[in-house]
Amino acid sequence: MATLALTTDNFKETISGNDIVIIDFWAGWCGPCKSFAPTFEAESEKHADIVFAKVNTEEQQELAAAFNIRSIPTLMVFREQIILYSEAGALPPAALGQLVEQVRGLDMEAVRKDIAAQPAE
Repeated sequence: MATLALTTDNFKETISGNDIVIIDFWAGWCGPCKSFAPTFEAESEKHADIVFAKVNTEEQQELAAAFNIRSIPTLMVFREQIILYSEAGALPPAALGQLVEQVRGLDMEAVRKDIAAQPAE
């Protein structure tokens, strides 16, 4: 599956309509972003059931601000509309593959219980 370009127009629908969404926040001027792009694309080809999406932070400044993106590339993973991972920096192929498998393997009922048990901020 090719990567999806996320915008403010399709973001909520994409997150709510898919079980797992992995997002690469990037910009065209960013060298590490350009280096990470082939890794991200290759991983997307291995997982037809996962949405791999990209947010161009220059064009989608509102989205980048909403998620407090300060460094790029930043990788963010949603599963069942819950942010499970958000880290700046490009991952090597093996690490990205491991992240995907860890996200797949999570017991989301346990995750929801953990979130519910946390004190309100």
